[in-house]
Amino acid sequence: MVVAEAADPVVSRLVEKDVTPWYKKPNLRALYLVMVPACLGVEWTSGFDSSMMNGIQTIDTWDVYFDSPNKAKLGFMSASYSLGCILALPFVPLINDRYGRRFSIMFGSIIMIIGSILQCASQNLAMFVIARIILGFGIPFAIVAASSLIGELSYPKERPILTSLFNSSWFVGAIIAAGVNMGTFEMDTTWAWRIPSVLQAVPNMMQLIFVYMIPESPRYLISKDRHEEARAILIKYHAEGDEGSELVSLEYAQINATIKMELENKKMTWRQYFTTAGNRRRAVLALCLGVFTQWSGNNPLSFYLKKILVQVGITDPRRQNQVNLGTTCWSFVNGTFMALIVRRFKRRSMYLLCISGIFCVYIALTVSSAQYALTGSKAAGIVTMTAIFCYSPFYNMGFNALTYTYLIEIFPYTIRSKGITMQQWWGRAATFINTFVNPIGLDNIGWKYYIWYCVWIVFEGFIIFLIFPETSGRTLEELAFLFEGEDAKNEAAARTEKQVIEHEHREVIELETTKKADV
Repeated sequence: MVVAEAADPVVSRLVEKDVTPWYKKPNLRALYLVMVPACLGVEWTSGFDSSMMNGIQTIDTWDVYFDSPNKAKLGFMSASYSLGCILALPFVPLINDRYGRRFSIMFGSIIMIIGSILQCASQNLAMFVIARIILGFGIPFAIVAASSLIGELSYPKERPILTSLFNSSWFVGAIIAAGVNMGTFEMDTTWAWRIPSVLQAVPNMMQLIFVYMIPESPRYLISKDRHEEARAILIKYHAEGDEGSELVSLEYAQINATIKMELENKKMTWRQYFTTAGNRRRAVLALCLGVFTQWSGNNPLSFYLKKILVQVGITDPRRQNQVNLGTTCWSFVNGTFMALIVRRFKRRSMYLLCISGIFCVYIALTVSSAQYALTGSKAAGIVTMTAIFCYSPFYNMGFNALTYTYLIEIFPYTIRSKGITMQQWWGRAATFINTFVNPIGLDNIGWKYYIWYCVWIVFEGFIIFLIFPETSGRTLEELAFLFEGEDAKNEAAARTEKQVIEHEHREVIELETTKKADV
């Protein structure tokens, strides 16, 4: 079990004293409302893609148009999206840190719009795959930037909830795609799958419009020596325009001091990044979060639900689409609920309960699928369906609600883009392998393929118990030196205190000067 302590939580204590809810703060309320389409909407695109690829496999015109792709071709068609992500990831920190969070969201959205149009216009298998690679190339620019911007703009009290809602927003896009597929799958032309393909661009268009309405990250502005702009944003949204706010003074000083320390020790290359023990520890956590979020049994239920349903006797395309829509809606409900309660529980507790529940569900899924395959028992089929619906609450408790919240907390500002990029790289690589291999495994060995997941999930639980630190109840700056030892934490606290004193001293001098001028 890992114990890690953060710096003195002075800002956190002030935040907890603020009992005014966000919806009674006009500026903060307006910011959060615009964040929904501009930032949370990034995950709508990702969810739309997964659900769409799941749904169009039930469309006869799609199957005929692409000559009934075999398990290998089908796997590659789905996995090509992740391949595009992998190709883009080396460039993501460069764009995100050099040009800002907002620019990176716009850049990724434009690429995805191009990919959606090409996918809709696909004339053959090669064009369809290339379009999906382009779609995948654009998504990490937007995901890394949007998740960072949410964490860096939000008021500290709501930050864990908003970063958790970012991941649960995936289900909004998935529900829309499932509904669109239900509405088009009986069409007897290729528009049955072209319409869902082109509609994938709609969330990206919304991001291009609304991203202009939100401010840039104060932390990014401070890192670029644009201090007055950063302070003005904090005053407007975290203090509702009160320039004398004690919270903003401390928050600004804490951010400024922490980023200054980070920049003094900033590693310029990926190779240099791994030279410190703290960063190596963070890299291992990024690897675990990337792989665990994709190899915990969710991939078969997201991409190949049709094959699982066929294994328990559900072969009617309409019924399959209804199950797909039902599971997606249920996942959205429980995923949103988990995001809203994330502040009430410790991070480690949620992760451990999550992985324990997933293990129990997969045991039930394996046993019931085996029983149905051997006996054709309807009761076994019902248990399988129940297991499918029981899976999402446990998965969403940890890997959905906490992934970006946890990433933003364990990676300090100067390497946050690199950290989320590493998690994305491992996650997309895991998805690429999973998406390609899963249909082959399900076709060749059926229910026995689930045994692999049961074994792997036990391994995940062991790793989570051993190395995942607790991060709840602290601001980002209080967590910035989580793995660097007490000296770094104390130095950060001392610098923050010094900046606060200097700021107060300047205010006193300005006040005395004003009084003398009035006299």
